[in-house]
Amino acid sequence: MKLGVVGLPNVGKSTLFNAITHAGAEAANYPFCTIEPNVGVVAVPDERLEKLASLYQSKKVTPAVIEFVDIAGLVKGASRGEGLGNKFLSHIREVDAIVHVVRCFENENITHVENCVDPVRDIETINLELILSDIEAVQKKMDRTKSAARGGADKNAAIEYAFMEKLLAHLEKEQPANTYPVTDEEKVVLDNLFLLSAKPVIYCANISEAEMGPDEDNLPNVLKVKDYAKKHQAETLVICAKTEEELSQMEEEDRAMFLEEFGLTESGLDKLIKASYSLLGLISYLTAGEKETRAWTITRGTKAPQAAGKIHTDFEKGFIRAEVVEWQILLECGGLAGAREKGKVRSEGKEYVMKDGDVVLFRFNV
Repeated sequence: MKLGVVGLPNVGKSTLFNAITHAGAEAANYPFCTIEPNVGVVAVPDERLEKLASLYQSKKVTPAVIEFVDIAGLVKGASRGEGLGNKFLSHIREVDAIVHVVRCFENENITHVENCVDPVRDIETINLELILSDIEAVQKKMDRTKSAARGGADKNAAIEYAFMEKLLAHLEKEQPANTYPVTDEEKVVLDNLFLLSAKPVIYCANISEAEMGPDEDNLPNVLKVKDYAKKHQAETLVICAKTEEELSQMEEEDRAMFLEEFGLTESGLDKLIKASYSLLGLISYLTAGEKETRAWTITRGTKAPQAAGKIHTDFEKGFIRAEVVEWQILLECGGLAGAREKGKVRSEGKEYVMKDGDVVLFRFNV
């Protein structure tokens, strides 16, 4: 799964990306310093893995991962090819969700493309470019569908065309596609349009180091972002990209001490990675043993055979049953043998819907 990190130039986007991935994307005080997308794969923080690995004395620990893509800065007119607009839009099209970094801090030494800080204006600048691109995409699709829809012979085409007419009117009001209420049937059509503004979004309100603390959620600019996000069915996280970059370069012990001083149990980046994982509707089931303890990424609602297929296609084809125990119970029982003795291991069949934190042993026959 890919998440695109986007934002206007000089909002702290690449600084945040550097902290996330340690990839070292250039962060300079001028627009378009990130011309090609930088890609980094990061682990999803999961305390369960270390605890299970300790129980089994595992030789290897493999966490779930998310891929972050740092996408070039944007200016007004991107949908018409201004700046690096065409590249920006094509790279966004390839990601599953968007992490939109919004500048909420004042700093006279860091230029702003609009010469002043206004987070809602900045959000709307990017969102409008996505919407304009989507309007063009929907119009093209309608042109291709028009003759089949009006002929009457193709009922599906007529239904699609009617939906796109309503969706186009919504977009022309400068409203993103992800705020348009759809039925289950319409969602299939919407998904097949691959619209940019239909992608789920997390807004990262980037604050200064001086603003960090217990009141950061109530800063005026942060409240503006939160209000906007709520109206547009998006999530908000408050983060100081500069501090997160510094934290990412510390040793584990120093990082823990720093967080403790601020009364924090986890970094802003850990929160962002977890929120991104959740935003995509993902969960992890676990396998544990002496050789390896591992988190396997699946979509919420996945049934046991398809989850088994993540390990190997043969597991899905020859699925017999899944032996399942909750990770906490497994720890309390001291392992699978102890859990079996206490009757805590369940035998689940093909219709079982996997839950986050299930520890599983699949039985299969090929």
